[in-house]
Amino acid sequence: MDTTPNQKDLLRGGQFLVKETKAENIFTPEDFTDEQKMMKDSVKEFVDREIWPRKEEFEQKNYELTEELMRKAGEMGFLGVSVPEEYDGLGMGFVTTMLVVDYISGATGSFSTAFGAHSGIGTLPITLYGNEEQKKKYLPKLATGEWFGAYALTEPGAGSDANSGKTKAVLSEDGKYYSITGQKMWISNAGFCNMMIVFARIEDDKNITGFIVEYDPENPNGISLGEEEKKLGIHSSSTRQVFFNDTKVPLENMLSERGNGFKIAMNALNVGRIKLAGACLDAQRRVIDSSVKYANDRVQFKTPIAQFGAIKSKLAEMATSAYVGESASYRAAKDIEDRIAIRQAEGASHQEAELKGVEEYAIECSILKVAASEDLQNCSDEGIQIFGGMGFSADAPMESAWRDARITRIYEGTNEINRMLCVGMLVKKAMKGHVDLLGPATAVGQELISIPSFDKPDYSELFAEEKEIIKNLKKVFLMVAGSAVQKFGPELEEHQQLLLASADILIEVYMAESGILRTEKNAKRFGEESQKGQIAMAKLYLYHAVDLIIQRAKEGIISFAEGDEQRMMLMGLKRFTKYQNYPNVVELRNTIADRLIADNKYSF
Repeated sequence: MDTTPNQKDLLRGGQFLVKETKAENIFTPEDFTDEQKMMKDSVKEFVDREIWPRKEEFEQKNYELTEELMRKAGEMGFLGVSVPEEYDGLGMGFVTTMLVVDYISGATGSFSTAFGAHSGIGTLPITLYGNEEQKKKYLPKLATGEWFGAYALTEPGAGSDANSGKTKAVLSEDGKYYSITGQKMWISNAGFCNMMIVFARIEDDKNITGFIVEYDPENPNGISLGEEEKKLGIHSSSTRQVFFNDTKVPLENMLSERGNGFKIAMNALNVGRIKLAGACLDAQRRVIDSSVKYANDRVQFKTPIAQFGAIKSKLAEMATSAYVGESASYRAAKDIEDRIAIRQAEGASHQEAELKGVEEYAIECSILKVAASEDLQNCSDEGIQIFGGMGFSADAPMESAWRDARITRIYEGTNEINRMLCVGMLVKKAMKGHVDLLGPATAVGQELISIPSFDKPDYSELFAEEKEIIKNLKKVFLMVAGSAVQKFGPELEEHQQLLLASADILIEVYMAESGILRTEKNAKRFGEESQKGQIAMAKLYLYHAVDLIIQRAKEGIISFAEGDEQRMMLMGLKRFTKYQNYPNVVELRNTIADRLIADNKYSF
């Protein structure tokens, strides 16, 4: 299969909202190459052999176990999957790195967090911003697991407002080193790391600066650690405060340029966000597997509970969210990979190409982080419910899955921050001319005052009506967000509740479209009969998306529009969210659940 990216077919970040995406132009997990399938099998085998059987030990705060298995992951090459080969990494493409994060993260949040903090935000800033000497010195050690990395950004007074940190870096009189003094908190891997990416402010600079700081407990250099934090979940992920007291950092260990730290932090988080979405996928699959097996085995009223409609409903909804999350995550990952390839073909270095490739799809990264983390929480919550009283017991796997899931809505930027970011970034892209929102928004305005067509469309082709609905849901976003921008201009960011409502519309559009496009592509090549469950999931997700969009759009419209404008927009909302033929929701759920129950696992 030819996977050469085509500049013409590849949409820019955020353009999914205003341009049609054809099913054949998106990447799906069914497109994995043989090499990617081998990597997936290798990671799954490692997790099933080394991590899953020791799940209980992770709950007992066994930090040494996390470190031990991280070393084994390094020996297998998993820690260096995205590090270029010249620095002892595997140099794999973005989709393969996503795949590794996905399948290595499903067994326990403790290992998932350690892996993500090291191979993502602990290593990537050097890969993307380090000079040649820094990359040669540190990347081979990080790629092989000889050293472990951590990322020290958050402070007691600087969380979501990352650039407000008080940690100071003072240049020595001889100009050879900086002395760093300050306090960092919630630092993953702090207890066993050898190196940290530390952000500090030089003098009264507007923006923070990044530094590579080595840490050796035998020679602490002014670095001391707090006790391990007592946490709701991720019990064996080392999380400590880190204190710097005149920590001397050589001049050559400044990362990138002075004052560039905020940009480094934000771009590292963009990558972290889509990888975090990936890290939520196999966790959902494993929760569903356990739930289906339990529901098939548990007999009440002389019947396996899997046969009861209430349980079928839960299983179907859990599988639907997992399937759509997977569809959207790999769609975006391949877009990023293709953008990187195009940049490199145009002469950019790997470093610059990857940086710009990920930055291009920052909107999608935020969307995925929010959607996948919330779906994982809901999935594990329903898992507890299916297990009933046993689900609440620490002896069953659901209790720890639910606790571990909770952190995913907080780190890599809270979901509230990411919701506001994805709309804010889209508006900024429009102002720069990268995404034409004005033209389509004006067209929607014209459509609102025109007489609607009463022709009965032909919806005989698979997903014809669903794709028309997706097109109309995009108009809902343009109508609501466009009117809000017009009304509030640059002050829109102060109206956070409107941003949150708009973000939910944007998120549901991207997720629902991804599920439909993946299924359409696979139905065309494998036949509709083979995709019955997937077709049901794509339709079920869209049905829920329409309901949520109606609710959030209405909330926005009645909160900022009045009189005739409000009435017109509410009429438009009704027009743009109309089904000609409603799906049979119970039938869709039963189709999905019956497949899961028959296979006794998540089988999509």
